Amino acid sequence: MLRFPSGTCPFTRALKILILGIALSMLGGCNTSAIYQDDLYNPPVYWGRHVVQPGETLYSIAWRYGRDYRELGSANGIGPPWTIEAGQVLRLDLRGTVTSSGSSSGHTASASTRHRPPPVQTPASAPRPKVTRSADRDAPLEKRTQTVAHVNWRWPHAGTVIAGYSTSGKVNKGIDIAGKPGEPVKAAAKGNVVYAGNGLLGYGNLIIVNHNEHYLSAYAHNRKILVHEGEDVKAGQVIAELGSSGADRPMLHFEIRKNGNPVDPIHYLPPR
Repeated sequence: MLRFPSGTCPFTRALKILILGIALSMLGGCNTSAIYQDDLYNPPVYWGRHVVQPGETLYSIAWRYGRDYRELGSANGIGPPWTIEAGQVLRLDLRGTVTSSGSSSGHTASASTRHRPPPVQTPASAPRPKVTRSADRDAPLEKRTQTVAHVNWRWPHAGTVIAGYSTSGKVNKGIDIAGKPGEPVKAAAKGNVVYAGNGLLGYGNLIIVNHNEHYLSAYAHNRKILVHEGEDVKAGQVIAELGSSGADRPMLHFEIRKNGNPVDPIHYLPPR
């Protein structure tokens, strides 16, 4: 119970209670549920700088700030294979933009195009017939999505979904799947492991897999990580043991991000 001196005026007492309430709310926000809150990294951060810490990758830093790794790399003059070093300072503001092919544009691209020779004129040719893929057009939403993205998604765990994707209220940037400690966590699609560690608040032991230039997936709260950074993985390959690191119960927190933005995994995973 709060106690104040008997001579404290009502205004002072109310002010102290207000300050204490703010302090308690701030302490309550400093927990391992950061990925479920509308916190600093949601929406994306486009200001300030980040000093690279040991064990971080460009992918994990971009994930932390809600950014596309190619965009963040372009803003700092970093290209494939996106190598960074501990102590390096990364600007979070934009110096250019990224095209769909991963190349940077803006001032750098403009300078290169100014000296580009004029295009070679070729004889006009008959227009190619437009091909319509009726199978893709008539397919269900999740099937069309898989075809366009060239990623054949599958469920990373067979457990029940206990929390869905949400952008309002209690924000959840992915889905939570129930399970027992030690059960296998599987890669949702083939790709390359671009982060394996526990440096992101709220994710515990985390794995991030790069599937193509647009899509990444993440697997959080693992008990044990069974793959290492730089390793190629196959769809369905066991990459971790389910756990409760960074969580209050055993579960798999699974995310899919398109161009750095969280999307609802249910729209990409096949129906059960």
